[in-house]
Amino acid sequence: MKALALIATVITGILLLYGTRDFPTWGDPQSPANRHLSPYYIENAVAETHVPNVVTAVLGDYRGYDTMFETVVIFCAGMAVASVLRRNKP
Repeated sequence: MKALALIATVITGILLLYGTRDFPTWGDPQSPANRHLSPYYIENAVAETHVPNVVTAVLGDYRGYDTMFETVVIFCAGMAVASVLRRNKP
């Protein structure tokens, strides 16, 4: 059973690495995120959200629901780990 889990993990890792071939190179100034998305947030974040910090504006206002649900997923994962690792006293 452990061998099957190992094989599945290796195959999944290979597929994930294969999927990154089409990504732009790290730090590429001509990538779509750097050419289109970042300038918009830098120019409009303070005016649209009235938050003086651009990072806080993006995480809190533009990605509010996404950030909230990421927090919920991390909380649920932590609760699952805690419930699996807890010890029952006889």
